[in-house]
Amino acid sequence: MPRYEYKVVPAPRKGQKGRGVRSSEARFALALEAVMNEMCAEGWEYQRAETLPCEERRGLTSRTTVFHNVLVFRRALPEASAPAEPDPVAADDGKDAGEEESAPASRPKAETPPSEAERNEPVLPRLGGATRAGLAGEAPPKEG
Repeated sequence: MPRYEYKVVPAPRKGQKGRGVRSSEARFALALEAVMNEMCAEGWEYQRAETLPCEERRGLTSRTTVFHNVLVFRRALPEASAPAEPDPVAADDGKDAGEEESAPASRPKAETPPSEAERNEPVLPRLGGATRAGLAGEAPPKEG
């Protein structure tokens, strides 16, 4: 089932001047057409126009309700690919004693699982080259 994302933009309030466009209705239609064509060029599909209430402050203590006209667009989100299943050839670690490694050079070797101490240690982001050891006054671990 496709999933969508939506974008809501304000509808134009004034018409747009153009060659051969004289009436106010035609100018407004030209402005609306320009907004819709711009959004469609970005991959958005027009859905509908809505008039929605919005409460705004008027003065120091009073509030009033105004109505805004908006255009609603949508586009399909890319399908999330299914998680890749592990390759049974790469996961097979039980080799015979006289068997040579026949894995192609293009296939990366599996990493060793982290130790118990590494799994329990919190993961901290690297900020400007500072390390946890460097902050504690110890020598930073060598990478590579």
